[in-house]
Amino acid sequence: MTSIANVFWSFVGAFAGIAAIHYHPLSSLSSSDYTLVVGSFGASAVLIYGAIDSPLAQPRNLIGGHIISAIIGVFCYQLLAPDLWLAAALAVASAIAAMHLTKTLHPPGGATALIAVIGSPALHETGYFYALIPIARGAFILLAVALIVNNIPKGRRYPKFW
Repeated sequence: MTSIANVFWSFVGAFAGIAAIHYHPLSSLSSSDYTLVVGSFGASAVLIYGAIDSPLAQPRNLIGGHIISAIIGVFCYQLLAPDLWLAAALAVASAIAAMHLTKTLHPPGGATALIAVIGSPALHETGYFYALIPIARGAFILLAVALIVNNIPKGRRYPKFW
């Protein structure tokens, strides 16, 4: 059973992490692209603030999973742009495979790969820069908050491994 203290610190971390992302804009994304990207980071927040013991929530998984998936998503979009259904399916499936192979499995990475395919034309114009800003930047912001908030209370330590 989850303690009230754990619920409290999960709340504080998620609040601070998502607020920090909004305070430090991820780029000049359109509002619809921004909504998609922040949605992916919201899923990361569940893991890195609410399930801090999970292997899927560790820094290697958070950072690596998002960046690898973003690169794969851009590649699949550029390769198969006219057939978005195929690009989307290949991006998510390939991102999962790559995350498995690199031991960086992070479920929100699937959304990050998908967003690279289904995003707006303006997002597509950013090309591989998408993997840096907004993706890497946002993941590092969430990680910085997790390293602070998750280590404030006694008995709550993050990360378990790098």
